[in-house]
Amino acid sequence: MTSLPIVFAPGMMCDADLFEEQVRKMRIERSVHVADFAKDETVPAMARRLLATAPLRFFLAGLSMGGIVAFEVIRIAPERVAGLALLNTTPFADSPARSQTRLSQISRVREGMLKTVVMEELKPNYLAEPHKRDQALLDAIYAMAERLGPEVFVQQSRALMGRKDSTDTLAEIKCPTLILAGEEDDVCPPELHEIMHAGIKGSALEVLPRCGHLSTMESPQAVTTLLDRQIEQAERMMATS
Repeated sequence: MTSLPIVFAPGMMCDADLFEEQVRKMRIERSVHVADFAKDETVPAMARRLLATAPLRFFLAGLSMGGIVAFEVIRIAPERVAGLALLNTTPFADSPARSQTRLSQISRVREGMLKTVVMEELKPNYLAEPHKRDQALLDAIYAMAERLGPEVFVQQSRALMGRKDSTDTLAEIKCPTLILAGEEDDVCPPELHEIMHAGIKGSALEVLPRCGHLSTMESPQAVTTLLDRQIEQAERMMATS
């Protein structure tokens, strides 16, 4: 049975370190790629870049913004996605209130307050209670944001503000799909994942306890195990098709 390559799609202000544990374990058995979302100003442009650099067919795992990009990939080239994992994400467009919050954050980041916005407003609120005081985890989160920098923050914020609603896309997803939520994810709570599960026929839903928005870093072993299981299902389907 052919090993299916996996493409990881990171969340806002995150890079390959978001998937460090998964990449380390999965690259032993398969080709592993991490999409770069630091160069594009819209979600469709991010999806096109991902497709331009990805293998011909692949398993796609997107977290948060990466899941939002995954919906766009499905709209553009569904035949290339042999399996899908939607982690801590949402099919909905930004609400007016969320867009207003983003504009406020953009303003502060442009005034040199990237660390304040990331460390005091965004990332700690993303984490489950057991992880909010994990200094090593907080340092790793900020290091990703610092590497990407304020211009990428502005760019990605505006891309998310302008994204399409993807609820109609759910019914178009035909490949094996894992939907994964953190029990304590206040950004994309489990009920959003239940909506996706209901909309994607045959999908699997998993809710991780003591886990917030950054599941790949907060519950790395559990996420890796679930991804392995879903990829194996996709590989079996490819072998019999």
